[in-house]
Amino acid sequence: MGLQRRRRDHGDDIAYYKLIIVLCIINLNFCAMSFLVALTEDNSVNRNTFIQKIKVLGDMQLVFMAADGNDCLEQLKGLPHDKLPQVIFMDLEMPELDGIETIRIAKSLYPQIHFIVLTIFDDEEKIFEAIKAGASGYLLKHESAGVLHEAVVNVIDFGGAPMSPAIARKTLRLLGSTDAYTGKDNNAFPEIITEREKEILRFMINGWDAKRISSELSVSVLTIRKHIANIYQKLHVNSKAQVISLAHKNKWV
Repeated sequence: MGLQRRRRDHGDDIAYYKLIIVLCIINLNFCAMSFLVALTEDNSVNRNTFIQKIKVLGDMQLVFMAADGNDCLEQLKGLPHDKLPQVIFMDLEMPELDGIETIRIAKSLYPQIHFIVLTIFDDEEKIFEAIKAGASGYLLKHESAGVLHEAVVNVIDFGGAPMSPAIARKTLRLLGSTDAYTGKDNNAFPEIITEREKEILRFMINGWDAKRISSELSVSVLTIRKHIANIYQKLHVNSKAQVISLAHKNKWV
């Protein structure tokens, strides 16, 4: 009996230590997990400042940095699904494709990605437009590394909407205003799309092909195809089906 009891106790000890090892491995894997983030910012000084803040945080992996909205969309296009950033910090004032339009397009193509505006601007129109475009949060650029980390955890783990205090106060005043704030037309085409391209886009959304559009507008098929190629490039899509999907998501129709 004594020998059997010792064997049983020894077996229990082995099972206990195995459990401890498994828990340690799980804990190590959990600690090793990193949040995947990216930055879209046209100012090199601000990009370097962001890098320094990220370095302080041990659980953030910088997937890419983009110099403008087009660069951001191009880099996203080249990434496999499991390597996409979970959060993209987005500047607003950028040449060619600004932050709000970038968020609007990217959110339609990558709905799983969270966008946190990182800017020096705190005016009401930009706050409202960024939120309508799909931003999950709105922070001022002077915020510390700790605030950036808290914002990432907030949107990923809790579905929150992190905001700098000054932004939060303005948002509350905006929402509490007796006058309905409309801002820009949220269903408008992106500003980078020309009037001629908008006209062609409307035909495309209604199912017209290049030949029919060229006949309607009295221009060559080649001209229409060049416009369509420009539209694809500006919207960062590769097919008519993607254009139509984007149009419906953004209510361009």
